[in-house]
Amino acid sequence: MKTFIPKLEDVKNGRKWFIVDAENQTLGRLASSIARVIRGKNKPYFVPHLDTGDFVIVINAEKVKVSGNKENTKVYRHHTLYPGGLREVGYKQMLKEHPERIIEAAVFGMLPKNKLGSQLRKKLHVYAGVEHPHTAQTPEVLTF
Repeated sequence: MKTFIPKLEDVKNGRKWFIVDAENQTLGRLASSIARVIRGKNKPYFVPHLDTGDFVIVINAEKVKVSGNKENTKVYRHHTLYPGGLREVGYKQMLKEHPERIIEAAVFGMLPKNKLGSQLRKKLHVYAGVEHPHTAQTPEVLTF
């Protein structure tokens, strides 16, 4: 038997747009489901070295929930690449200032850390409110 590898043209023509409402969803469960769709693991012709996934639009990012005591203890860190440049932002402050980054950080952490992962990052569009500029793509509602 030979391994089936889909043609890149067929994959690009079969891409869909999905919309996900993050209201009252648990962050980790939501992120893993979104990463699965972006990566293309929900399709029968998934190949680990190709981008076979779909586009995902997330709305109501400011209404996502976390379990346990993470609301008080979760910290987002990044480094400015200058000496002593470690910056830390708590979950509550991040939710107030940039709620989109919370979902992006969770999903991006579940994608590969290589050129394919950089390509897949462009397929996620997160918005804090209900409105989004992707109505022309006629996204399907994705429920988990």
